[in-house]
Amino acid sequence: MKTISIVIPVFFNESSLPKLFHAIIKLESRINKKGMGLELIFVDDGSGDESFSELIKIKAQRPATKIIKLSRNFGSIRAIKTGFCFVTGDCFTFLAADLQDPPELIDQMIDQWLKGTKYIICTRAKRDDPLLSQLFSKIFYKLVRLFVVKDFPKGGFDLFLLDKSMLPYMLQSGKNINIALFTYALGYKPEMIPYHRQKREYGKSRWTSTKKLNYFIDSMMGFSIIPIHLISMIGTFLAIISFIYGLIVMVNVTISGAIVPGFAALATLISFLFGLVLIMLGIIGEYLWRIFENTNGIPETVIETTLLD
Repeated sequence: MKTISIVIPVFFNESSLPKLFHAIIKLESRINKKGMGLELIFVDDGSGDESFSELIKIKAQRPATKIIKLSRNFGSIRAIKTGFCFVTGDCFTFLAADLQDPPELIDQMIDQWLKGTKYIICTRAKRDDPLLSQLFSKIFYKLVRLFVVKDFPKGGFDLFLLDKSMLPYMLQSGKNINIALFTYALGYKPEMIPYHRQKREYGKSRWTSTKKLNYFIDSMMGFSIIPIHLISMIGTFLAIISFIYGLIVMVNVTISGAIVPGFAALATLISFLFGLVLIMLGIIGEYLWRIFENTNGIPETVIETTLLD
């Protein structure tokens, strides 16, 4: 019997876990009718509430469930990648514990996989998120399409299903945190399933503005060399403009002996250029940090407890 593995990261989700498990049981029944089994993997990402206790209750009801508890909060993406290390199914995916992405989507992805598609993504056609989140999302994906992947889905995606042949690439992905972009960059042509992202009904979102900003920076620096190219182009442009300006000043002084005034303009220009230098050094530093992060030997996550079959 073929099996699908579902990894579910958990972080302060005690209120949604009972309903999620109920939905998973229904999903498993439908999967079994397709002639497939379900490998269920929960990863507790250092939750500070009763999420782990709820997971213990789930395992008591479904002993085959795998539970991995991390020593602290490492972030949902790293928790998902940790869950991938325990995948043994013929295909695999992950699901948010807050039920914003309906489990029914997995049914549709399985149908496509059974037809021979190795890579299926669920693209967000609509979303019931707060206005500020929607605005950030639109800007983010416009920049992703502009600087990273031109044909990336306009509404973005989080939920995807991969064939087991793609698992080694996911496990060797380094410490980059945007696994959606990573899967898209592998080159497989995805089958797209549009859906309406639901409003969050359980718990409070821990996806803060700071985390979103870090996610944006990691996505840009992790998959695109364009920021470095921009630095080179800006530096070249400023050097040419400075040379032309200096040449004009020199010719003017030589011919007419005029003294060129403009201390305020000069001070402003120096401050502006100094700011640009700092920005450029910051961008270079971001790239260097990613090299260091992938070579310093510090693990992405630390597993405190595992409750397997």
